Amino acid sequence: MASHRNSGESNPNLGGTHKNPPRHTASYRVHHRMLTVIACIVIAVLAFAGTAAAAVWINLDSAVKSTKVDYVSQGDGDSEEVVDPNAGETISFVIIGQDTRDGASGSITGDADENSDLHSADTTMVAQISADRSYINLVSIPRDSIVSVPSCQTTNGTVPAQYNVMFNSIFARAYSVGGNLASAATCTVEAVNSLTGMDIKNFIVVDFAGLSSMVDALGGVDICLPTDIEDSNTNLDLKAGLNHMDGVTATQYARMRHGTNTDGTDIMRTTRQQYLIKTILREAISKNLFTQSAQLYQLALAAIKSLNISSGLADTSTLVGLAMSLVNLDTSHIYTQTVPVTTWSQDANRVVWADSADEVWEKMVKGEPLFDTATSVTADESSPSASSSASASESASASASSSASSSGDADSKKDEGTYDANTGLIVESDGTLIDPNTGGMVEADTGSIIDLDTYQYIGIADKYINYKFCGITEN
Repeated sequence: MASHRNSGESNPNLGGTHKNPPRHTASYRVHHRMLTVIACIVIAVLAFAGTAAAAVWINLDSAVKSTKVDYVSQGDGDSEEVVDPNAGETISFVIIGQDTRDGASGSITGDADENSDLHSADTTMVAQISADRSYINLVSIPRDSIVSVPSCQTTNGTVPAQYNVMFNSIFARAYSVGGNLASAATCTVEAVNSLTGMDIKNFIVVDFAGLSSMVDALGGVDICLPTDIEDSNTNLDLKAGLNHMDGVTATQYARMRHGTNTDGTDIMRTTRQQYLIKTILREAISKNLFTQSAQLYQLALAAIKSLNISSGLADTSTLVGLAMSLVNLDTSHIYTQTVPVTTWSQDANRVVWADSADEVWEKMVKGEPLFDTATSVTADESSPSASSSASASESASASASSSASSSGDADSKKDEGTYDANTGLIVESDGTLIDPNTGGMVEADTGSIIDLDTYQYIGIADKYINYKFCGITEN
């Protein structure tokens, strides 16, 4: 894939996504948060598949139409992509968690009277549903990433090209110029396209209140905490172990950054949100469509009402068709990762994309799974441990060795590890835990996955957390 090095043009990638390769910022070569938005849309459509009575259809169709937001044309004749869920093609869209403090969102964050007119992107991630609907890729873009992006058309003028700016400022700047969500979301998507080499024309936007209402409609979610949590900013006070969280608590858990056993970064917060989204999806899929249809309908309605969806996706038939195509989705095939980053040389509190980010976006451009499922470790269902599963151990060794090779880490111990089917991790001879998918090291006390090249957080080992700290086993 092309380098992200700025070659000295006066404007970054002004030709748009169809003309130039991906770019980042000018002074260096560059390498979540509320991941729950994809959960919202998938849960909503899956739930609807079991409640398709005429009255339900009318209610949901009205709700879907009310969420529609137009994609702002960039003057290239390609302003919108209408999604056909039955076409057997990869579906990609950008998910944006809007940080707005007005109304119910303000009451959740505890600062409704402060910055009530704030409009910024609290979260941005790229979602991709595979052509055969067998997996979903979710890649988080840290809001503190320093990037350079081309100019963008809003409904009320042009946002000039921007250099060395925080990624989340793109949404806010476009909102201030265009004065609406369509402008803010469109310019965010255009920035993603410029930076990654993708060609996306759809988005979904959600806010804090939306996440909270969806969790409540689900009846809450069970989250396993490795340690006690105390956070004065969100007033969270939770004990280690399994915690049943309502909407407000789950939202605050997803937003917490400065509580106990956190490092204060957006990057680490992203790992908790990746865990939360998988938990929400598992809970929704576990519902019985026949005996719990009323609850699922309320969940679907709450999810849809909580979203603002680009016009290419905001169609009831499209969402139902997508639901049908995803009905057999295995939640273990939801692949989540934060873009690999490294500290920015000019500010230790900011990050830039690491070299290995190219590999991530290359897979997304090609429509490939983030993790090589052919070599990733899969537990032998007939064996509760690695010691009785030679094939799993061999697969683990091959995967770990491959990870070490691809990362440039010459640590030969990686091919000596033993696969633990209960946690889904490789245990090396010295006790080090390795995630076989990413090749990252797993913190034993938090379950967070650390990139061995950049030493930044890139994900969370949810299966390990569930088993190690709450005794939950998964098939």
